[in-house]
Amino acid sequence: MKHFIFSLFSFLVLSSCGASNPSTKGITKVADSINGYWQQHVDYSMDIDMDVNNYQYKGKQKLVYTNNSPDVLNRVYYHLFFNAFQPGSEMDVRSRTIKDPSPKIADRISKLQPNEIGYIKVNGLKQNGTSISYETVGTVLEVKLNQPIQPGEKVTFDMDFDAQVPVQIRRSGRDNEEGVALSMSQWYPKLAEYDDEGWHADPYIGREFHGVWGNFDVKLTIDKNYVVGGTGYLQGEPTKKSGKKTHHFKAPNVHDFTWAADPDFIHDTFQMPNGPLLHFYYKKDLEQAYLDNWKKLPAETAKLMDFFSTHVGQYPYKQYSVIQGGDGGMEYAMCTLITGKRKYGSLLGVTAHELAHTWFQFLLASNESKHEWMDEGFTSYISALAMNSLKDDKNPNPLSGSYRGYIGLANSGYEQPLTTHSDRYKFNQVYGAAAYSKGAVFLAQLGYVIGDDNLDKTIKKYFYDFSFKHPKPFDIIRTAERVTDFELDWYFIDFAQTTNTIDYGINTVEGNTITLDRIGLMPMPIDLSVTYTDGTTEDFYIPLQMMRGEKPTSATIINDWAWAMPTYSFDAKKAVKSVEIDHSKMMADVNRANNVFTLE
Repeated sequence: MKHFIFSLFSFLVLSSCGASNPSTKGITKVADSINGYWQQHVDYSMDIDMDVNNYQYKGKQKLVYTNNSPDVLNRVYYHLFFNAFQPGSEMDVRSRTIKDPSPKIADRISKLQPNEIGYIKVNGLKQNGTSISYETVGTVLEVKLNQPIQPGEKVTFDMDFDAQVPVQIRRSGRDNEEGVALSMSQWYPKLAEYDDEGWHADPYIGREFHGVWGNFDVKLTIDKNYVVGGTGYLQGEPTKKSGKKTHHFKAPNVHDFTWAADPDFIHDTFQMPNGPLLHFYYKKDLEQAYLDNWKKLPAETAKLMDFFSTHVGQYPYKQYSVIQGGDGGMEYAMCTLITGKRKYGSLLGVTAHELAHTWFQFLLASNESKHEWMDEGFTSYISALAMNSLKDDKNPNPLSGSYRGYIGLANSGYEQPLTTHSDRYKFNQVYGAAAYSKGAVFLAQLGYVIGDDNLDKTIKKYFYDFSFKHPKPFDIIRTAERVTDFELDWYFIDFAQTTNTIDYGINTVEGNTITLDRIGLMPMPIDLSVTYTDGTTEDFYIPLQMMRGEKPTSATIINDWAWAMPTYSFDAKKAVKSVEIDHSKMMADVNRANNVFTLE
C-alpha cells in the first residue's frame, strides 16, 4: 500500500482559496457582515476500533462545539444514520409504501437479520464532564442539556458508542454487490446543523445530508491486512499491534468524514502538477477489462479536476480519492464511493459527476435535504460541460438531456416545486427529474437569461463568496444580480418556488408584422430568429420588462415585453418567410410545437 502523508494546512489558506485562483481575479467578495451571516463550528476527535469478523466497532468521540449563533441552545441533536437499516425504520417503511421504490432499497431492510442490521448505540454522553440525558428516536439522538449553550460559548461533548455496519443497502455498508468489505459513510454520531432557520435534525429516510463545518481527527484501528482510503490526510505510518493497525487521519475544514476498506484493494496514485494527489482504490479481482478501465481513469480524472477548478474555483485540499464501494455513486469529503464494474464511459461519467459534487455541495455546502436541486442540478450542469470538453465530437447543447427530463416532468402532471423537501416527493422519479434535470436547467437557462459570459462570472463569484459556507437558493440569484445589475427574483420565484411553465408561441405572421403569445405563466425574455422572403436572416431580442436590463447580445434589441400583456407585436424590416422562438433551445419551453412558423 502506498500511503499518503500530508500536513494539516491552515484555515487561512482554505478560507481564502479563491484568492489564489486566476479565475477570481477582480472579483469582490461579499462580506459576511453585510448580511449578518454566521455558522456553527465543530471539532471531532474519534478513536474507533473495528472488528472485521462481526463488523462491529466501538467508538469514543470528543466533540468541541462552538455556538456562533446569537441564540441560546437548550438542546442538541445527533444523527445516528445506521439506525435506518433496521426492520420497521422510517427508511424501511417509506421504501415499502412509496409507489415507485428505489430498487436499491425495495423491501430489503425489512428482511435483515440481527447480525445484518445497522445500529449506533450511545452508551454515555457528557457535557463538559457531566453526564446528560438523551433519547434515541429512530435515526436521531435527542439531547437535553444540563446547561444551555450561550452565544459564543464552546462546549465539549464526550460520547461512548457501539455500532454495527449493516449489510450494504444504501450508500453505506459491508460486502457490497461487488465484494467491497466496508463502505463507511455516515457511520459515526454526527451533530445536526443549527443555522438561522433553527435545527436540521431530519430523520434519515432516504435522501442526503447536511453537516456542520469543522475539523476531524480520527484514529481508526482495523485488521492489519485491510487497505484504507477516504477523507483526510494520513499522519505518518500506521502503527501495528496484535494483528491490527491504527491509521491516524486529520481532515481540516470539512463537514463530513468517510472511509472505505478492503483487504484486496489496489491503491494507485496520480500526482497533478500544481494540484492534489489523486488516489484510486479498486479490487484486484476485477475482470481484466474493468482493471484496464481503472488504469485509464487517473489521467482523465486529473483533466476533470482541472476543468472544475478553472470553471468554478480552485480545489483547496491536498488529496482526492476515487474508491470502489457503495451502491452506485456518492460524494463525500475529499473522496467518492462508486461501483467499479462499469464500461469505461460509465466509470468516467460517474467519476465526473461525483467529483463535481466536491464543488456543488461539498465546498458550497447547501442543505441537500431541503435544496437537493442545488447540489444535484448544479453538479449535473457542470459535469455535463466537463464531459463534453473531454470529447472530440462537441455537443452544442450538452444539457439537452436535462431539458428533455425537465420538460417531460413539467408535462406529466406530477411535478412538485423545487422547494419541496427531498423526502416529501410523492414519487422517486419526480424527485429525480426535479433534482437532477430541472436543477441543471435552472442554471443552464439562467445563462440564456443573463448571457453565458455572465453565467460564468456568476458561478465563479458564487464559489468565491460562499465556499466553506452553507449557501441557500436565493444566494445564487443574488450573486447573478450582483454580476449583472439585473432584477432576477422573478426567475427564482417562478422556476423554483412554483410549477409555472414557460410556453411562448407564434400567433400570426402577416407580411412583416409578427405577433407572439405568452401562453404559460412564467415570464422570459425572448430570442427570436427571422428569415426574410429574400433569404436573409436577422435575430431579435425582446427584453423582459421586469428584468430591468438586457443580456449582452448581437441581436437587434426591440421593445420590452411586460409580463401581464399576453400578446406582443412588432414589425420586422421586410416580408417574413419563417420565424423561430429560441433557436438555441436553451429556454425550457414546454411546448416547442408553436415556436416555429414557416410561410407556406
